[in-house]
Amino acid sequence: MLYQILVLMKNKKYKFPSESETIKTEVVCPTDTNPMGMLKGGQLILWMDMAAAGCAQIHSDMTCVTAAISRANFIAFAETGDIITIKAKLTRVFNTSMEVFANAFARKVKGSKNQLICEVYFVFVSLDDKGNPINAPELKPVTESEKKQFAGARHRRNKYSASKNMEPGVYKYEKKAN
Repeated sequence: MLYQILVLMKNKKYKFPSESETIKTEVVCPTDTNPMGMLKGGQLILWMDMAAAGCAQIHSDMTCVTAAISRANFIAFAETGDIITIKAKLTRVFNTSMEVFANAFARKVKGSKNQLICEVYFVFVSLDDKGNPINAPELKPVTESEKKQFAGARHRRNKYSASKNMEPGVYKYEKKAN
């Protein structure tokens, strides 16, 4: 197994999910909350999008733009003062588009454990210096969890494309003319 990983690492057209995995930490401040002192969902999605974008850009070595966000599953809420940890990991590459899974955890400052508060799949498109879509390096999952996410990504992609009346499995990104 180690030999296979080392051989693939020499071939730069492949990368592993662990190479671009991103962790982002935030502290919930009063300006991030609603009148009840709970973290606003939009603020959490913004933070998760930033972590996922970093993950996609590290993988592709290019600027990436958000093409799609799946339904956010808000599992629990966070409050003022909580520490938020966001983990983003690439699940699959489809030529120019990449799917990134992000999950967010909250914890109290004093001694509590992390609690899962949200899960979201993001899709990013890799762009060249002129803003045109460009192929990203392929992804090689290693762990069982990574392989499961990789396999599920095609189903999620086709489901998204069908809901948008698009050709199955195709994300469309077109640069606007100036």
